[in-house]
Formats: sequence, C-alpha cells, structure tokens
Amino acid sequence: MTNNHTADTSKQIILNAFDMNCAGHINHGLWTHPRDESHRFNELSYWTDLAKTLEQGLFDGLFIADITGVYDVYQGNIDLTLKESIQLPSHDPSTLVSAMAAVTEHLGFGVTVNLSYETPYQFARRLASLDHLTQGRIGWNIVTGYLDSAERLIGQKGLKDHDLRYEQAEEFLELCYKFWEGSWEDDAVRKDKTRRIFSDPAKVHAIQHQGQFYQSQGVFQVSPSLQRTPVLYQAGASPRGLAFATQHAEGMFIGADKPEKIKQQVDKIRAQALEQGRDPHAIKLFVGISVVTAETDELAQEKLAEYIRYASPEAGLAHFSSSVGMDLSKFSDDEAIPYQKTNSIASVNSKFKEQKITPKDLKAQLKLGGRYPLIVGSGASVAEQLIDLLDETGVDGFNLTRTVAPESHQDFIRWVIPELQQRGRYKTEYAHGSLRNKLFQNGNRLSAPHPADQYRLHSAAQKLAPQSAEHTE
Repeated sequence: MTNNHTADTSKQIILNAFDMNCAGHINHGLWTHPRDESHRFNELSYWTDLAKTLEQGLFDGLFIADITGVYDVYQGNIDLTLKESIQLPSHDPSTLVSAMAAVTEHLGFGVTVNLSYETPYQFARRLASLDHLTQGRIGWNIVTGYLDSAERLIGQKGLKDHDLRYEQAEEFLELCYKFWEGSWEDDAVRKDKTRRIFSDPAKVHAIQHQGQFYQSQGVFQVSPSLQRTPVLYQAGASPRGLAFATQHAEGMFIGADKPEKIKQQVDKIRAQALEQGRDPHAIKLFVGISVVTAETDELAQEKLAEYIRYASPEAGLAHFSSSVGMDLSKFSDDEAIPYQKTNSIASVNSKFKEQKITPKDLKAQLKLGGRYPLIVGSGASVAEQLIDLLDETGVDGFNLTRTVAPESHQDFIRWVIPELQQRGRYKTEYAHGSLRNKLFQNGNRLSAPHPADQYRLHSAAQKLAPQSAEHTE
C-alpha cells in the first residue's frame, strides 16, 4: 500500500451495483452464458428480485446507466450492436424505480437521465414524484448527449459543441433548483380537513425564469419531497465537465484502471471543489469495477476462464468506438490508434494522445467485453484489493458492474461482503433517512454551500433557525 500513513483505515466502503435496463451493459457477450438472465431485463420480477438481493447485501444503491441513441460508429452500422445486444434494446431506467422501491426499504436508486433531450419542467416533476414515492431514495446522474445517433433520433442536426452542452446543462440545473427548492415552502402543505386547507396559498410561489435556453413561469406541481433535490451524480472528466461536476455533484464517477491515475483524479477533483468554495469531501468519489469471486482464488480463476469463453471483446470495441466517436474497425490489430478531436467523450478520447494504443491492446483489456478494472479472487482476496484501492487513492466507493446476472452480485454478497465487514470496512446495518443522509449523515437536504442554496425559500421559522428544517435526522 503506497500511502497507508494518510489513509483513514476506519473509512467504510460505499457500494453501488451498476446496471442498465438492457441485456448487454458493460461486460459484453456474457448474455450468451447459460446461467445469465439479463435477457429478462424487460420483466419486472428481474428487477424486483435484484433490488431485494442488493438490499440483503446492504448495497447503498443501484445505479442505472442509460443512453439516448444507438452505437452505430463501429463498421458504420448497428449490425454488431444488434447481434450482441450492445445496450440495444434498452429501456427507460426511471420506469423501474417505483417497483423496486416497493420491495425495499433502504436501497438508493441513481437514475441516469440525459438533460439534452428533456424539458426541465417535466423532468423535475418526474424526479420529485419519484423522491416522494421512494421516501427520499432517488438520485440523478446528470449527463449530456454525446451520440450523433441520438441527435438524429430527436430531430436535431447534430451534436452541439461539447462546451455549449455544458452551458445548457448549467441553465437546466438552475431551473430545476428553482422548481425543487424555490416554489413551495416547507410547511406549505397543511392537510387540514377541518379548515379545508390542503395547501396554504401564502406559502406557494410562482417561478419566473427567462434564460438563453429555457423559459418558465408558474408554480411547480409537486410539493416538497423528503430530499427536495435528488442526490446529484456526475461523471464529467474534461476540463469543462470537471468544472461543472465539482460545482454541482454530490457523487462523481472516475474512469481509470491504475491506482496512481485514480489518485491523481481524486486529488484534482478535491482541489477543484475547494476552489468552488465547497468542502472537498462533500463529493463522494466512485470507481467502476468488475469482480469475479468464488470460495478460493483457484475457483475464481476457473470461473473467470469460463466467463471469458462467452465474452465478446469485439462488442467491447464497438461500444468503445461510439465512446470516442471513431470507427476502430478501420485499424489493423497492431496499428496505433491516432488521436482525433471529436465531440464525444473527451476524457476517453485523450488517452490516444497520451499513449500508443492498438485495437489488439483494447481487445486484451476487453477480455470480459468491458473496460472496467477487473478484480479476481476469493472473498478475502477481493476485499483486501478493494480496501487497498480505497486507501491508496482516496476514493469513497465502487460501482460494481455485473458480469453474469444475477450470480455475480450474489457471489459478491456471499464471498466479499462478509470479509469487508470482518475488517470493519463495510456497514453491518443501514443508517436511517434519505439516500443523502445515508451517504453524508448530514440531513436529507442538500447542504450549503451549493448552487441550489440561492434558490431556496426560507420560512419565518427557518430564518430564525436556518438548520432546523435541514437536519431532521
């Protein structure tokens, strides 16, 4: 361990299951495995069973990815995307939440919604409704579009410039904050049957917004939910994306494979949060991982070898092609992929500038069909590696992506969780309250300083004691 002297060895790991409302999510090709059930993603029982399993394992959340559009860059078509089900077909993630919330009590739900293709009002209303129905267990992964296919689907001429997408995102969030935080006072809803006052008109206020991208006037239709603003996640890694994320996000995702690179990103994000006037630890940082585990190291290696027989590195390459906006089928296996400036995921693309990477290198990385760091071993071995990674890099937790569903999550819960608990690095019971309170132990509402704070309404009682409504836990 490189810097154990600075590590907080009592810090507990935060854990999300990372999934998507489709068959092929990150680790491509594994839908063909005889025990894999991801082809049942369109059945509600598949998701309610998953939610119950994750809650038994005390997972903090189920994080549901999403894209608008299809992966059509590789070979200039969607043939392989369709054959290998590379996130196609894929369904709307928010439709799953109510059903999963009904069979769980504590599990959080992070839903990816692309603001480039939403109207702020309808979106804010949908998320606020879900926050009510889940009793404060909803989070939003804020993304902007990066696929040309999505732009064509919704009738646009092509992708907006990368930085312009973030300008639009800033205004989208500002308007959502006005809806969530600034239309209804905390005590507006009375439910007074005797006096026939459900909501007090004096405590409900119209929003007025005239911006570059959006206009809105009127009262938000949803009364305050437990969290008001959902927990905010973001994965921006370009300079513009990082500035946006460190200003708004409460959770951020880091895509890197080597501990030193992860640590560089962690330090950069924390420093930038400080520059934005925020507590650097007001942002929880997550790394995506794939885990193959079993009773012993040998059995885990055998299981990995079995999984590899079904995985599709080429499907992983097709997915990667769309992430970088470049058809990687055009390069021979040993040819270095040149850096090209594209409008897609800037952070992924910049790797070609920094190092010589060939399609062969990528396929080797994609042996399980996905590009997440792969951790293989017994429960004890995996637990030690995760603890080391946390302590070396300063991240707060992991997004665990599935390999063979549902057995990969069941295996993790069976073999790894008890080992983490034994070492005092994973909870043995859930905290109370909302998703936000579980993550930060600081009440249900977004804590200041945060851009949302300027749009908050404060009742007379709150003005006398600003913290009273914020920290009810």
